[in-house]
Amino acid sequence: MFTKVLVANRGEIAVRVIRALEELGVASVAVYSELDRDALHVHRADEAYLLGPGPAAESYLKIEKIIEVAKESGAEAVHPGYGFLAENAAFARACAENGIVFIGPPPDAIDAMGSKTRARELMEEAGVPIVPGTTEPVPDVETARQLIDETIGYPVAVKAAGGGGGKGFRVALSDDKLQEAFEGAAREGEKFFGDATVYLERYLPDPRHVEVQVLADTHGNVIHLGERDCSVQRRHQKLIEESPAPAVDEALRERIGKIATDAAAAVDYVGAGTIEGLLQDGEYFFLEMNTRVQVEHCVTEMTTGIDIVKEGIHAAAGEPLSISQDDVYLRGHSIECRINAEDAAKNFAPAPGRIEGYREPAGPGVRVDSGVGPGGEVTPMYDPMVAKLIVWDVDREQATRRMLRALHEFEIGGLKTLIPFHKALLETEQWRNAETCRDLVEDRSWLKQLAFPKPETPADDAEADAPEKVEQDYTVEVSGRRFDVKVIGPPPAAAASNGVAPAGAGLARKPKRREGGGASAGGGGGGDTLSSPIQGTVLKVAVEPGAQVEEGALIAVIEAMKMENEITAHKAGTVAELPIAVGAAVATGDTLAVIAGDAAAG
Repeated sequence: MFTKVLVANRGEIAVRVIRALEELGVASVAVYSELDRDALHVHRADEAYLLGPGPAAESYLKIEKIIEVAKESGAEAVHPGYGFLAENAAFARACAENGIVFIGPPPDAIDAMGSKTRARELMEEAGVPIVPGTTEPVPDVETARQLIDETIGYPVAVKAAGGGGGKGFRVALSDDKLQEAFEGAAREGEKFFGDATVYLERYLPDPRHVEVQVLADTHGNVIHLGERDCSVQRRHQKLIEESPAPAVDEALRERIGKIATDAAAAVDYVGAGTIEGLLQDGEYFFLEMNTRVQVEHCVTEMTTGIDIVKEGIHAAAGEPLSISQDDVYLRGHSIECRINAEDAAKNFAPAPGRIEGYREPAGPGVRVDSGVGPGGEVTPMYDPMVAKLIVWDVDREQATRRMLRALHEFEIGGLKTLIPFHKALLETEQWRNAETCRDLVEDRSWLKQLAFPKPETPADDAEADAPEKVEQDYTVEVSGRRFDVKVIGPPPAAAASNGVAPAGAGLARKPKRREGGGASAGGGGGGDTLSSPIQGTVLKVAVEPGAQVEEGALIAVIEAMKMENEITAHKAGTVAELPIAVGAAVATGDTLAVIAGDAAAG
């Protein structure tokens, strides 16, 4: 077993891995961006190193810097978590070239399964059923149109070859939507995975999203831990997961389990991975393989009692799996709700901000995986997850009741989250009937009922200021390594004149926030002005000054917290002003467009 491991990630997954390392008696090394200086994973690790200046999201993608830190700290291995470099074969090779163990599959397996087109081709050759579509990249819209007309038909899914996690996934219901879907999938593929290549699949309108957890070691052992149902999604990104899947019986579990282990064995897989598939009308199709630990691995851990993260670390260390297939039993039922900083009433628009108060639920069968705490901040630079709330009970009905109890206990102040959405959805007949709930998630009128009350006027800054202290904790960085020190001296106001801020300074102050309102994915409008409901970056401007638009017409696409948000017109009229451009940063409340008059009255 290793003596020290670097965790190349942030947030709740970094904390999760650090906890596993501690239980294994292995020292942990954290890395962090400038924005994450006071993040929970930084405090939780035995050592922490700054990744250097630069955009926060890109800091965790600096392969050379992470390798440098691993060497400097004496880490023998790197755990990538999920996201960022977790499925990056170049990173896995760089680790190997520098004598560092990559806790995950071999680079060739990442390459094989990381390209969705190559993965589909491999699975087809191995006899694993795949969703009908192409196994080769599609170069342009016209080629796509020809393939659809000849073999696939509408509706069709346009997917980034290197995609995952809902990124680079667009649907064209008809021919007039194909170009928009093609361009959107390619754009997200390039942005999030450095690959604009796309392929086509038949779009199944209301399938169940069922995935299988696999574990493999270097001794030829490949097992599965049963399945998870992840059908409740918004924008093809998961909201609620559960295990076992309600629509899977023992016979189907055995069949799809074999599909999963066959798929993993076909690429000589090592570690924890997930075979994702679609289940419709009793047919199961291979969708893709995620060559990493999944966000929702927790529900499988709850129903099997197997620590998936530890098994992956053991496998990377060359040790055999601690269990065989005959040792795997599913007990009871587990549900996970993703507590994201999003406003469901505004079509799940990101809602970043600072957490003013935080209290996690507890009690029997309740688990919370989180990377934040009181005074923490959910920033627009990263994904919107605050925490994962996981419960277990003897069956689905009782697990649902336990989840509702835990949701009511969960307190997150100063931030809009999906807690009201989860409470409402778990009380519906659709959930009780184990439906996909797609009708609810896509129903704007149902979502609008979940609107948050208007915030109270913030307290005066003078009242919110923390009292002066003489004894103060500080964070310092020496040659990029983080240290926490205690200083007895002047209060923070005096210390600030020296250019040094105390650790956690300002966390007690309530932030002043502008509120955006309005319709669609967040277009806020007062009179003629269409204001931005979110902070982010403009990816696309869909209109020109002087254009006439109808209410609901697409005005712009803004990326925030790893999500593309379509901002639509709040009224009909003429675009009189358009003070935005592609690549520009916008803040909540900024003017995106001025729409004057009424086009219909024109």
